Amino acid sequence: MAAIIETQGLTKEYGELIALNELNLQIDEGAVFGFIGPNGAGKTTTMRILTTLLKPTSGKAWVAGCSVSDDPRGVRRAIGYMPDFFGVYEDMKVWEYLDFFAACYEVPTAARSGMVDDLLTLVDLQHKKEAFVETLSRGMKQRLCLARTLTHDPQILILDEPASGLDPRARIEIRELLRELKNMGKTIFFSSHILSEVADICTSIGIIEAGRLIAYGDMEEMKKQLRAHRLIQIQVLGEITPLQEFLLSQPHVQSIATGADVDLPPNAVRIDFSGDDAALSQLLANIVGHRLPVLSFNEETGDLEDVFLQVTQGIVH
Repeated sequence: MAAIIETQGLTKEYGELIALNELNLQIDEGAVFGFIGPNGAGKTTTMRILTTLLKPTSGKAWVAGCSVSDDPRGVRRAIGYMPDFFGVYEDMKVWEYLDFFAACYEVPTAARSGMVDDLLTLVDLQHKKEAFVETLSRGMKQRLCLARTLTHDPQILILDEPASGLDPRARIEIRELLRELKNMGKTIFFSSHILSEVADICTSIGIIEAGRLIAYGDMEEMKKQLRAHRLIQIQVLGEITPLQEFLLSQPHVQSIATGADVDLPPNAVRIDFSGDDAALSQLLANIVGHRLPVLSFNEETGDLEDVFLQVTQGIVH
């Protein structure tokens, strides 16, 4: 699969401050890429360069095969961009707002009415078609802005904190909308602080801190690579003391926690295990062979917050 977004050594300096330091990315067509990091990490700077709003100090970037430096118009035709702070024309009706942007993208007049209806249906704002933009809630305005980015049917969506400042229900609506756009075949590059939501819909992620990309790759592989040890939860019938005593004699078992230490059922333990899959399989065989009554034996997958905390150091510019 061809990379639809690519950066090579992308760097942006503001005097002594290096906002972006030698960024290298390759994002495949149809991917949903989550770009995460603290404020000031370089996420917005990257997005502004990719959308041709900011010139890099050095390095190169291509979007849909077009160079951001040499062919900015080609890039703009291929992308829909939603900044972290977006402007809306308050005195326009919802349909007029979308119609206006469609006209800016030279969508033919005859096609605009149907297109506006389709976009409003997609973002679930058909019932607000005749309402003035100023009367919409923040979540509705966010969805309207997302619809605006789609008026010229771009291949790629670049969304800077699309769920920022929204209440839980509105965040879920945005997440479902992104999932729908993914199913439509759009390539989505978006930043977020809400790590669990990134994990829910992304195919790959990049973690950036102080302008440097510190972790990057496929979602599931990232979780596996960045976890030094595996957490295994074992539940048995009856008392857990015999299981604890047995586990202390087993290789690769680094530590044992019970319900007294962490949030576990009274007949369960969690072990920190440093072995590979073969060693884990052997451990289960040993437990069963020792006639300990196992109810469940499963690996805790961990979540994106674990990965994020493990690889970042809390550095800000």
